[in-house]
Amino acid sequence: MDSFQHKAFKGSLVLLFTLMSSWSLMAQIDRSIQPQPKAAPKIQLEDPQTFTLSNGLKVLVVENHKLPRVRIQLLLDNPPVLEGEKAGVSSLTGALLGKGSSNISKDDYNEEVDFLGATISFSGQSAFASTLSRYFPRILELMAEAALNPNFSQEEFEKEKERFIENLRSEEKDVSAVARRVQSALAYGTAHPYGEFVSIESLEKVTLEDVSNFYARYFSPDNAYLVLIGDLDVKTAKKLVKTHFKDWSSKLQNGPSYSEATNLAEPTINFVDMPNAVQSEIVVQNLVSLKMSDPDYIPVLIANQILGGGAEGRLFLNLREDKGYTYGSYSSVGTDKYSNARFRASAQVRNAVTDSAVVEILSEIKKIGTERVSEVDLKNAKEKYKGSFVRSLERPETVANFALNIETQGLSADFYENYLSRIDAVTAEEVQRVAQKYFKVDQARIVVVGKGSEVLPALEKMQFDSTPLKVAYFDKFAAAIDRPEFKIELPEGVTAASVLNAYLEAIGGREAAAAVKTFAITYGASVQGMNLQLVVGQSAANEFTQEMKMMGNVMQRTVITETEAFMEAQGQKIPLDDTQKKTVAEDAALVSELLWLTNPNAEMSLTGIELVDDRPTYAVKVSENRVAYYDTETGLKLKQVTTQEMQGQTISQSTSFGDYKEVSGLLIPHVVSQNLGPQTVNFTIEEAKIN
Repeated sequence: MDSFQHKAFKGSLVLLFTLMSSWSLMAQIDRSIQPQPKAAPKIQLEDPQTFTLSNGLKVLVVENHKLPRVRIQLLLDNPPVLEGEKAGVSSLTGALLGKGSSNISKDDYNEEVDFLGATISFSGQSAFASTLSRYFPRILELMAEAALNPNFSQEEFEKEKERFIENLRSEEKDVSAVARRVQSALAYGTAHPYGEFVSIESLEKVTLEDVSNFYARYFSPDNAYLVLIGDLDVKTAKKLVKTHFKDWSSKLQNGPSYSEATNLAEPTINFVDMPNAVQSEIVVQNLVSLKMSDPDYIPVLIANQILGGGAEGRLFLNLREDKGYTYGSYSSVGTDKYSNARFRASAQVRNAVTDSAVVEILSEIKKIGTERVSEVDLKNAKEKYKGSFVRSLERPETVANFALNIETQGLSADFYENYLSRIDAVTAEEVQRVAQKYFKVDQARIVVVGKGSEVLPALEKMQFDSTPLKVAYFDKFAAAIDRPEFKIELPEGVTAASVLNAYLEAIGGREAAAAVKTFAITYGASVQGMNLQLVVGQSAANEFTQEMKMMGNVMQRTVITETEAFMEAQGQKIPLDDTQKKTVAEDAALVSELLWLTNPNAEMSLTGIELVDDRPTYAVKVSENRVAYYDTETGLKLKQVTTQEMQGQTISQSTSFGDYKEVSGLLIPHVVSQNLGPQTVNFTIEEAKIN
């Protein structure tokens, strides 16, 4: 055997021995025993560079040179402040900060920030900036200039104050906005910083002097943190911070005292009537005493994830996937080192199932506190949090945020190093224990904001665990009231047909309405800064077109002619059946009332008198899925609600009409407001042509 063959033979023997050894080892493995998972790794985080100025400002610097950008965050970690009868002063203070400085005009300030391609923003207790690293020195200087030498002018104060008031006026009919307000107000009470709310009355009391005093009292370096992240070096950062922030003087004062809120003694429904609501806003909530530094913090996160942390949570699977009550149902639990936080389980549901949805939410909360969760649910919740945590480590701001939490929340130095192992250590027994401790179904405050005439009778008969639930009544500003009354007696002789005919007379007469053969109306709206355009037209009898454009591009088109009827979106054409065709024709018609009055198969009924935006209206059920509301005094249509089945769910859509103006002898609404999901969009007529 030559040398080459000898080496090959030896190699074959080694390979054969290795394979045999592997087979032998595999044969010894007991496949019936699940492999033990490896211990969670200990996360090694690089500590940020830190230093403190003599005035108390603490600075954290995280160097990351992957991108030529720098983020700047200024945080004032002050206790919550009770603003009292002048609630809104902190918001106005934040709005006025950044309007230039006492040394730089607002226009010059904004022009330079824009020219450098940066952003700077302020609130009453914080500031943020983002910039290219080469402009970092100047942007830090500009932030300090605006923060420490604010330009509080009477002119800007009046502008911001009026803007805030207009926003509040626009939210008066917004069911979600009212729900958010009363939920916190009822949980904490309006004499608590977390329960008080800004109103038009409180804003009108705020003066420019109040803003200056608030700034002087609370915008202080005592509890301030400046976080710098990105393409910078510590030595340069330290020099710049000292230069621009060393003169920031310490002046923090204590705010007004307040009493800590407590939970209810028993589960109670708090109801707020919103006659214009097409669905009910539900939150089941209670106060919790929980801090990030508490041993229960991680187990509570896992318990909440299982209950309602997302699309895989029990609330979502029950109320949406199983029952079809809602688009989604979720829960959350807060932490707070200064006061009690809140546990909340929420959903937006259609009126008819409001009481049933409340029962299901309560049942899921009770279940997680009385029954052990499955190992599958526990494992999935852990993996969710671990995955989110690991992904967050890819962002440079994570190191700074973790260090900031350790500083501000009183966490142990190894809190994040051992984060994964602490998640892994959570047991099913712990989940049940903390759920029972923090998710207090026996002290739940069930806040329901909805249409009382439709949902209250069922809520008042509700029971949970065979015990009737008490109902307390509140107005839109969380003030206790007597039970609202909904029934208003109908005048003698008023019928559905007479209401529709009165509408025709109010807009110009039946003959004028019937004379409309063709029309073209263009509406404009703005959604999150994007321009929408809705073009509706009738080219002949029973021929309609409707186009929805966004930023000039056609997003959706609906066409009805003698030969075809379809909806087209994203290049796909979907035929309309007879029912859909009828609905579209009614929606697109300039005067739908003519169609309803001349339809021999129509089964219209007058269901009563209901309030719409605090005005009494005749509610006319014109079809199985459509109700129209007409002002009892003017006869004009104020609102219309349609319902339809979509993917196994009943969806309600509300449309409001206002600002009636004459076009070619006919009064037509020039403002049409429509709810698109959780948002209300106001369409205003830009152009209208009739015949």
